[in-house]
Amino acid sequence: MSIGDETYPVCNLQSLALVPDAACFVVLGATGDLSRRKIFPALFDLFSDSRLPETLVMLGFARHPLLDQDFRHDLEAGCRSYARRREFDEAAWQAFSSRIFYLEADLEEAAGYERLARVLGGRERLPGLPESQSLPANALFYLAVSPEHFGPIADRLGSACLGSSERSSGAVNPSGLCGWRRLVVEKPYGADGKSARELTRVLQRNFKEEDIYRIDHYLGKETVQNLLYIRFSNSIFEPLWNRNHIESIDISVFETEGIGQRGGYYDKAGASRDMLQNHLIQLMCLTTMEPPASLDPESIHDEKVKVLKSITLKGTRDLLSRSRRGQYTRGSSPGGKEIPAYVEEAKVRPDSRTETYVSLRLELDNWRFSGVPITLRTGKAFADKYSQIVIHFRRPPTALFAAQCRETLVHNALTIRIQPDEGVWLRFNAKVPGMPSIKPSELRFSYRETADYLPEAYERLITDALSGDSTLFIRADESEEAWRIVDALEKAWSSADPMGNPFEGGLLEYAAGSPVPELER
Repeated sequence: MSIGDETYPVCNLQSLALVPDAACFVVLGATGDLSRRKIFPALFDLFSDSRLPETLVMLGFARHPLLDQDFRHDLEAGCRSYARRREFDEAAWQAFSSRIFYLEADLEEAAGYERLARVLGGRERLPGLPESQSLPANALFYLAVSPEHFGPIADRLGSACLGSSERSSGAVNPSGLCGWRRLVVEKPYGADGKSARELTRVLQRNFKEEDIYRIDHYLGKETVQNLLYIRFSNSIFEPLWNRNHIESIDISVFETEGIGQRGGYYDKAGASRDMLQNHLIQLMCLTTMEPPASLDPESIHDEKVKVLKSITLKGTRDLLSRSRRGQYTRGSSPGGKEIPAYVEEAKVRPDSRTETYVSLRLELDNWRFSGVPITLRTGKAFADKYSQIVIHFRRPPTALFAAQCRETLVHNALTIRIQPDEGVWLRFNAKVPGMPSIKPSELRFSYRETADYLPEAYERLITDALSGDSTLFIRADESEEAWRIVDALEKAWSSADPMGNPFEGGLLEYAAGSPVPELER
């Protein structure tokens, strides 16, 4: 890597990375949209990059009556549409698809899981598997199903001796050796704190906590992972990363589309449960956490939990003053496409007061960030689409330029853009050439200009789950602490009149395609 005339070495941390293990990758609910659009396209890209174990076997598990070739054909269409590569490699697909098999089973019946245990344990031959090939000893179970099935499926896996807890041990491969058993769970993880705790209890009854991988796909994005690298590998940032130099932090995720076909789920969840409880709170933790003792996953999880525990919720009136909620009405996207009002969307109650926009200002009661407002915002059907973290530094003391320029002397700001235009840029003040004037300028770093490609989030998360690296997944206590915040917010809103003043918990209406709201200071 060269900067100017100098060449700098690259510090390769690959030696610290774990290697994906050979395993049976079992997708439960394999004929669904998540499997076709995300999981198998990511697996295919990993295979094309030679980043999967040579003996990995992928097994679809669902109730639809399909032959192996029918299942592969359906997945091929998904990989052609959603895999990262623009050019579809026919030869790679033939090699990849030969590792894909299908078991027809009702997810609600014990018989299918008992058969799965016989197959994975080598007591029943997997139909279509070549005679010369045996199944790996390890198994990863990916729950590509709706959330109400997470707990029941975990229980059925445990009852069939396919879990990793003491209650559900016993499945062996043909050599008689037990391999690891891991469970991958998608969001939403619970509908509130109580249901999340109950789900954790059920999952931990069948799998050890270290074998449960709760996915937040935002954590798999390269620019999110870069947060730790930016903070802890640069001396120009870390000494300033505190209340003495940072005035405020803004974390935003905005979308131009409405809820689409998700009305049935979204009307029960809203923006706070759908985005705030996981994505935005996780970004806040990575932005504000203390340096971990090591890059070990548990050390990183420990520091994130400390952040969440440092948030003190002072009561209903305080939460209402710190939060805003809104719902989009009829309008249009930036491209001119008409967007119906939220209450006109499919499967949404006509009198729904569910929020499609939420803003929440939090503060950490700790030494590093005490008194620094952290604003989390997310919304649908706005004029702009972006996800970013902005660190606003304090303005210089009122001497020299600050005294003369006052508000025109902008705050220094570090923006970490997650999508689109992934990158980092630093805003600073500089002289206008030829004039005794100051104007804002920027130093910019773009991932798209320096990298051949950016891996999809699911690629990283799948390889980490196969490797046993839980760094980018969510631990049970993280989820519970995040729900503590969102539950309190939802309770505060429930006490307010949704038709009342938006500054006191009322529901603000905004037309689809409206500009992103200005930040309140």
